[in-house]
Amino acid sequence: MGYGLMEPTKIQFNRPYMTGKELFYIAEAKFGNKLAGDGPFTHRCHQWLEQTTGCARSLLTHSCTAALEMSALLLNIQPGDEIIMPSYTFVSTANAFVLRSGVPVFVDIRPDTLNLDETQIEAAITERTKAIVPVHYAGVACDMDTIMAIAKRHNLHVVEDAAQGIMASYKGKPLGSIGDMGTLSFHETKNVISGEGGALLVNNKTYAERAEIIREKGTNRSQFFRGEVDKYTWQDVGSSFLPGELIAAFLWAQLEDAQHITNDRLALWQHYHNGLATLEAEGLLRRPVIPADCQHNAHMYYVLLADTISRDTVLQAFKAAGIHAVFHYVPLHSAPAGQRFCKTHGSLPHTNQAAERLVRLPLWIGMTDADQAHVMATLTAVCQANATATV
Repeated sequence: MGYGLMEPTKIQFNRPYMTGKELFYIAEAKFGNKLAGDGPFTHRCHQWLEQTTGCARSLLTHSCTAALEMSALLLNIQPGDEIIMPSYTFVSTANAFVLRSGVPVFVDIRPDTLNLDETQIEAAITERTKAIVPVHYAGVACDMDTIMAIAKRHNLHVVEDAAQGIMASYKGKPLGSIGDMGTLSFHETKNVISGEGGALLVNNKTYAERAEIIREKGTNRSQFFRGEVDKYTWQDVGSSFLPGELIAAFLWAQLEDAQHITNDRLALWQHYHNGLATLEAEGLLRRPVIPADCQHNAHMYYVLLADTISRDTVLQAFKAAGIHAVFHYVPLHSAPAGQRFCKTHGSLPHTNQAAERLVRLPLWIGMTDADQAHVMATLTAVCQANATATV
């Protein structure tokens, strides 16, 4: 007998992937009697990140948000300091600097990659500008050569928000390893996960020691445990940015399998890309653009709908078909806190357009060809019907 319950979604938007070793490593951490941060699994993760990215120092954090907040502390952001970044990003990118009374300055994104438009950065620089924060949207790199050259000319710092960027690269350089610092996310919606979690990658060695102190509540506790000092004391500002060892144990299982995870996601991404070429040729949507210098990681597959197609209608059609698809960011410049704490440089037409037209499709390891075919058939039907209705 029915009770009026809605039929559950048949195809989820995201399903966290597990390699099969996570629980084993968590048990190993438990029986090793080390559950607080910076235990053996944390050290393995640090070593993997340093070897894989080439950064001077990697530090696990309890979130990418925490890593961004650490970067603001390391840069000594003062009230009124300006930080150039895109508006089309997650709130943490801006909030980390607003917490230090910094002022995010929003610049428009490129229409192709939806990344920070490097050609508009220089005009937004003032005497108060302290840093540039490029966000590698969907694991596709910003034009880092141009951004780094601008930063050098104006004596600015660069913090890469590579929350979506693990296992992706720019001209062979891992994302997060190019600026002064980079930040990664291991949230359950990312490619490599620990439920919650993140990392700060310190590339400029002058920040390495202080980063360690800030992460340890402003103390030199890590130096004490390495035997470099005979006691540890309060040295600087800081907070508790460490994840527990159970989180690191889970993450280690994922990092060990990171290449396999990336390969599987790339295959799913390419299946969508091939299957939606016809809709793009018909002018009903635009598929993602990957510049030649960028090796992406298949973090997400999105489409930008044509102006003639209602996104609400598309999302409703997905819902009716048992498919969970979503749009993405509400631009920060249009949010109440963004208008209160931040500045906007010029108009942001591409940001506004992406916010109104973008749809993210389900993508997770374990999706079948039939799952993807159902998603693409539903999208094709609603786009073609919508386009016909507007003629």
